[in-house]
This record gives sequence, structure tokens and C-alpha cells, in this order.
Amino acid sequence: MSDSYDLIVLGSGPGGYVAAIRASQLGLKVAIVERELLGGICLNWGCIPTKALLRSAEILHYMQHAKDYGLTADNITADLDAVVKRSRGVAKQLNQGVTHLMKKNKIAVHMGTGKLTAPGKLTVTDKDGKASELTAKNVIVATGARARDLPNLPADGKRVWTYRHAMTPAELPSKLLVIGSGAIGIEFASFYNDMGADVTVVEMLDRIVPVEDEDVSAFLEKALKKQGMQILTSAKIEKIAASETGVAATITAKDGKATTAEFSHVIVAIGIVPNTADIGLKELGVDMDERGFLKTGPDCKTNIDGLYAIGDITAPPWLAHKASHEGVIAAEAIAGGHPHAMDPKNIPGCTYCHPQIASVGLTEAKAKEAGYELKVGTFPFIGNGKAIALGEAEGFVKTVFDAKTGELLGAHMIGAEVTELIQGYTIGKTLETTEQELIETVFPHPTLSEMMHESVLGAYGRTLHM
Repeated sequence: MSDSYDLIVLGSGPGGYVAAIRASQLGLKVAIVERELLGGICLNWGCIPTKALLRSAEILHYMQHAKDYGLTADNITADLDAVVKRSRGVAKQLNQGVTHLMKKNKIAVHMGTGKLTAPGKLTVTDKDGKASELTAKNVIVATGARARDLPNLPADGKRVWTYRHAMTPAELPSKLLVIGSGAIGIEFASFYNDMGADVTVVEMLDRIVPVEDEDVSAFLEKALKKQGMQILTSAKIEKIAASETGVAATITAKDGKATTAEFSHVIVAIGIVPNTADIGLKELGVDMDERGFLKTGPDCKTNIDGLYAIGDITAPPWLAHKASHEGVIAAEAIAGGHPHAMDPKNIPGCTYCHPQIASVGLTEAKAKEAGYELKVGTFPFIGNGKAIALGEAEGFVKTVFDAKTGELLGAHMIGAEVTELIQGYTIGKTLETTEQELIETVFPHPTLSEMMHESVLGAYGRTLHM
């Protein structure tokens, strides 16, 4: 006899558990299936515990630069085990929080590996091999993604790491190679550099953080090199091999010259693979793109009746907040509502390296490619009183407008706390705000947010403080 529900959510990450909560709020009988830990990768092995690690590294950085603030701090050291323990404690606290939310919202939790056997039917196999059958009118697949391995060098957790290994290291790398300069690669490069490792970043494209605006990429590369990192762009890993004592890598630089170097560890951050295998999707005939990501409509529905998909198994951007928003859209659609479709151009992206990066909308280059006539404004941190007082005078804010309509097409920031500032522009874009409303908005003083105002003013030749 199977348990029957209005909705079953397969996967309990930030997309899955949010979808389950919203569906329950709307009066549906809901179950969620999770094979490992409630909260998924984000809460347990991704977004949150990495920010805990980065916070420790940030405090270490400030302590090492105490004299810049008129303070004295001697014999500053880092206890890697304690740093990792704190990070895992943060993850555990949030996992317990999701457990509480499931109980509060009367959502049935089935721990085990779920597999679709027919539309609306799942088999859940627990850790002891016991199988149970679930049925539902609707199913949301939210199984997320995993790190992509190098073809000839699978991660072993010893010398070759993915992000999961990098979060619980047995030792601090002495010389670290980071392959890939997206958000994950750059965040770990920043963390381990602050912790004292000798860090080299290799990126096959012509600039680091390649999805960001070119000015942001250039500024970050300069900042990271100033911090002591080696940054190799337009570079290729020709040969790489791990041993008991380290990793040997032959790297061809942009000038075509190949060199071989020894590293203690390597972090592979070259993208993700959707977790779509062995869960019955292929057998059901679910449409996927050439990379294996599921195709969905504006309401997150697949080509199979009653089957929805959200988060990292669908189209980019692969971000936790995008997954959560999709979870709400899918739940509301299933409950008979008419939710607004999500515009990818209004989804902000954040990278928590040092300095931080945040952006929303089109880069200047992408806006030009789209045929817009532009007005672009920039304002540097050095012109902001709060930034100077904080001792964080490196960075800038850049805004891109449609010269004809005043539409805010994109905003790009690099510097202290920009991951907290970007939501101001995201709200503006969602409300279809023009430059006039932004110019007429009163920004509090002294704040970093004043730079957002100045950048808009700058696009229209009205900068006040530079």
C-alpha cells in the first residue's frame, strides 16, 4: 500500500524545501524525499558553510591588519580544525532549522533514495535497503547537481578536491592549485590564500569570473595578484597527475609556454553535473538539453504532466536563490495559481571572495551586443566616506542604462559588502525603475549605498563626490 499525497518533492535543498513549505501553506498534502541531509548541498556543503569559512578568513585578515585601525594584535594564528568545526556547526544548526520547518508545516519527510517509476509514482529506498511506495498528483524534482570531475583525475579527497573536500580539509595546503575561476573556485582560492596557502588559479578563458562584467574581472585579478595569488588566464592544463605526496601539473600559459609545477593539493572547480541519472527521468521521457539539464516552461513544468523541475537540474543561473524562487513558482502553479514567470535578467549573482563581487542584469558588453545605446556610470569606493572609514577603499559600482528609455539594464559591483548592496538594484530592475526614480531616491549618509546613487548620477553626468 502506497502513501498518497498532493505533491512529492524529490530533494530538500533550497529549492525543494521551499517548494514543500509553500505548497503546504497553500493547503496541499506534501511529502519530501531526501537521501542525505535536509537542506541539501547549499545548507550542508555549499553556500552557508563556505560563508562560515570565509568569515573566519576575513576576521583573520583584519586581525593581521590590526595596525591599520590603530590596534595591536600579536601572534595571530589560525586553527584550521577549529575553523572547520565552526563551519560544520553552522551547517548543523541550519539543517536542524529545516527539520523544524518540515514539522511546523506538517510535511512528511521520507529519508532515502527516490526514483520515479511512473508519472506520480516514486519508490524510496532507505539506507537499510527497505523500499516504500509513494504516489502523488504532482512531483517536483529538485535533486540539484554535483561537481564536475576532470576527465582523467577523479577527486579522491586526499590530493584532489572538490568543494566538499575543500570544506573539511585534513590539512592546510602549502601550495594550492585551483582549476576554474567561477564563484566556487575563486571563493576557495580567497579562503586558502587568507589562511596562508600559496595559491595559483588557472582559467582557460581570457579572464577570471568570466560571467561578470569585464571591468569587474580586471579589478579582481589585480586585487588577487596584490594579495599574492598567481592568476593564469587563457591557460590550459596539459597534463596532471596525483601522487601520495602531491600533484604535478603541466600548464600552458597564454603565451604558449608550458611549465610543470608541483602542488600539495588541487581544487577542481570546472562546473557542475545535474543529478538526473538513476531517478527514472530518462525512462519517463523527460526532455533534457544536450548537457543533461531538464527543460521546463515558465511555471517550471516539464513535458510530462504533473512533473515539475527546479534548481540546478534546470537551466542556469545555478544559484540557490533562483532555486528557491522556482520552488515557489512551481508550488503556486500546482495549487492552481498563476505565478509570475521569473526573468533571469533580474536574478542577482554574488561571489564572496575578498573583495566581494555582486551583479544583476546585463554586462556592458552584453548590452552592446543586444543593440542598446548605453549610458554607463561608475563610482569608486575611494570617493565614499563610509568605505574610507571602514578601511575598505578598493572597489567600484557600475551601472548600465538604456540611453533611450532610462531602463536599468545592469549593475556590477566589486568591493566590501557589495553582496548586501546588490538587492537595491535588483528591486529597481524588478519594478522597472528608470534612472529618474533612482536619481530622486534619498540614500542615507554615511553608507556604502551612496555609491549606488553616485554611479547612477555618473551615467548622466551628474556625479557629486568625484
